Amino acid sequence: MTIRVLVAEDQAAVRTALVMILRSEPDLEVVGEAADGEQAVSLALELRPDVVLMDVQMPRMDGVAATRRIVEADAARVLMLTTFDLDEYVHGALRAGAAGFLLKDLEADALIEGIRTVARGDGMLAPSVTRRLISTFARPEGSDPAGLASLTQREREVLAAIGAGLSNGQIARRLVMAEATTKTHVSRILAKLELRSRVQAAILAQDLGLALPPAPPRR
Repeated sequence: MTIRVLVAEDQAAVRTALVMILRSEPDLEVVGEAADGEQAVSLALELRPDVVLMDVQMPRMDGVAATRRIVEADAARVLMLTTFDLDEYVHGALRAGAAGFLLKDLEADALIEGIRTVARGDGMLAPSVTRRLISTFARPEGSDPAGLASLTQREREVLAAIGAGLSNGQIARRLVMAEATTKTHVSRILAKLELRSRVQAAILAQDLGLALPPAPPRR
C-alpha cells in the first residue's frame, strides 16, 4: 500500500530535504508541500493524505493550530516534527490530536519508520519526551478519567497493550484477535475516554499502571 504524505515545513531547504528522503522509499508518495500552516490545512482538506508531516513553527498559522484543524476535520493523521524538545510544543501537539511527535535530529530511517507507524494507526513519540509527558498528564491522586468505568474488560486489555507500546498487529497477536477487531477497540477506547490520539491513550495507560495481559501459550 502506498502511503500518501503531505510535507508542511516553512524552510525551503529543509522541506526539499524531507521530500527527497520520502521519495526515496517506494511505499511513500509525497502528494503536496506546504510552506505555512494555513496552506497545510488547505492542502490536507483538499488532498486527504494519509499522513501530514507537520513542522511546529510556521508562519500564518503554527503547526499546533494547523494540526487541530486537520484532526477535527478527520483529514489526515499528523506527525509533528520540530527542532525543539519543548514542553509547550509537545503538550500542544498532543492536545491538538497529533498522532506522533519526533525531533528533526533523528536519522532518515527513523523518520520513515515514524511515518509508516502513524499511517498504520499507531502512535509515535520521541523517547526523550515520554517521561515528562507521563508526569504532566498524570491524573490527580485518587481520581479516574471520565469514561474509564465504561470500558469493557477487553477494551482495558487493549488499552494496557497500547500503554506497553504495542502496535495494532502486535496487540492482535497478543490478545488473539483479528487486527481489524483491534482497530475497532482502539477507536472505541479513544471515543469513550474522549482522547484525540493513540499517544494520549498510551500515556494514560502508563499513568494508570495497567498491566499488559500475559501472552498466550505457545502451541
